[in-house]
Formats: sequence, structure tokens, C-alpha cells
Amino acid sequence: MKLSDVLHRIPPPAERLSPDAQGPGRVLQAVDRVERFSGADRLLDAVQRVIQAAPLGRARDGLHGRWLGHPVHPLLVQVPVGSWLSAALLDVLPGQRRAAGTLVATGLMAAAPAALAGWVDWADCNRPQQRIGFVHAAANAAGVALYATSLSARLRGRHTAGKVLGWAGLTVIGAGGALGGHLAYRQAAGANHAEAVAQLVGRGWHHVAALSDLPHDKPVRRTVADVSVVVVRRPDDTVHVLAEHCSHLGGPLSEGALEDGCLRCPWHGSLFRLTDGWNVQGPATAPQPAFDTRITEGRVEARLRQ
Repeated sequence: MKLSDVLHRIPPPAERLSPDAQGPGRVLQAVDRVERFSGADRLLDAVQRVIQAAPLGRARDGLHGRWLGHPVHPLLVQVPVGSWLSAALLDVLPGQRRAAGTLVATGLMAAAPAALAGWVDWADCNRPQQRIGFVHAAANAAGVALYATSLSARLRGRHTAGKVLGWAGLTVIGAGGALGGHLAYRQAAGANHAEAVAQLVGRGWHHVAALSDLPHDKPVRRTVADVSVVVVRRPDDTVHVLAEHCSHLGGPLSEGALEDGCLRCPWHGSLFRLTDGWNVQGPATAPQPAFDTRITEGRVEARLRQ
């Protein structure tokens, strides 16, 4: 058999489900199409406005996970997913009806705070992330509905129907979880977008700019060892240097506004302290890499703070 005949028998990438050496496969292509689909953007805008207008106060940063140092939503989803997976296993064992039902109920109670944290994060994502996140949330909502129906059937003594509905719910929740993984690992939602700075900037002092070239109280973009930074010169000639791209989603901090010794990201409103890069306010859950500075013969030099 000729090589050309073998290659001819290999189905094209669009006919495969999973990615391989030939291409992304149908599943990933479908997900990529969701990222680019703009037909529901008006609905997404409306939902985003509702979430951002909700009077959550300081609880908003708590739901983002600023206190934890990374998003809290992935932590919260472990309870419902773990409860429902355990219930599915107990459903195949004899004499475990009460325990399985208890786990289904536990998962339903834990789903609410997990969903709330997810929606708060979603409202501060970029549009391709929001498109995937909305389908992720819809799948999870369908899974929750199936589990609620499963619990109702169990309470009415229809245990076989309750088991089938539970397994269906777990399947749908699994699909939603896969989209959540795509959102986190392929689209980098919730990741620290400034983490690489420490690996890219070498040790020691680096030239930033001439002090005379820096305006007072106006963020400007410069480079340190080919890494973009934002530089702020205060009226007393103190100079602050932070990594340019916001740790939340990479927003340009040099286009942000100064507020009481802090710098606010223009994209989603994260607030970073100039002196040390601390994330005073979310949605950023990681601080901004900060630099020590010194002035030598009218030149500003910076060194990454360890």
C-alpha cells in the first residue's frame, strides 16, 4: 500500500473529536467558535451590568479570592462536584440510598456560593472568556437542575429515577467543568498575568529613564531589561516602578489613574499600591511585581524587589 493511500484514509482534522498532530479536532474547534461568537454579546452585556451593579461591597473582593491570593471559585466548586461524584459511586452500591441522597443535597447547597463567586469573576473577564464562561455556567445550571430533580425523585421514593437523573447531572457537570478548565488553562482566566516578570528581569540594577524625562504624577511606560514597566514620579522626586501589565488580565497600568498613592488599572479597576505593588482592591488576586529604585547622576535605575 502506498503512503498516499494511507494518508488518504486518515480523516481530516475536522472529523476527529480530540486534538492530535493533524489539528485541533471537532471539540476544540467548537469551543473556539464559541469564543468568537458575538451573537449573544448584548445578553452578556446585560448580565454583566446586573452583576457589577449588585451591592456586594467588600464581599466582592472576598468572592474574587483576594484574601486567598488566587480565585476562590475553583476551591468552592470542589464541594458540590465531590459530593455528586461520591453520590454517583454510592448509587451503584446496595443499601446506600440515604447516604447518596444526603450527598446530593449537600452538593446542591454548596453550589450556590460557588456559582456566586464564579459570576463575580465572570463579570470582570474579557469578552472571549465571558462567552466560554456563560456556556460553562449554563451547563452547570442544567446540571444543578438535574440534581434538584434527582433529589426530589429520591424524596418521593423514586430511587431509580433519582439515580438516573443524578448520573445525567454528573455528565452535564463534567462537560461544564471541562469548559471551566478551558477558561482557566487555555484562556488564562484567574491566572496571574504578571508572574513571568521575575523570570524575565535579571538581577541587579537596570536603567529606566532620565529623571528629567519623567513627568510628575503621571504614569508612563518604560522598559527594564526589555520588560514593560509603569513609572510614576512623585512631586518630591520619589520614583515608583511596577510591572506594566496588570496581574489580573494584563491591562496597561500606564493608562491607569493615580488614587491616593495607588494606581488603578483602566480595564477592570484593580488598585495597586505604588510603594510595593500590593493589590489593595480586586478583581486582581495577586500583587503587582514592584521594583526598588535609585537615582544616580540624574538617571533612574530599578531593581526587581525580591
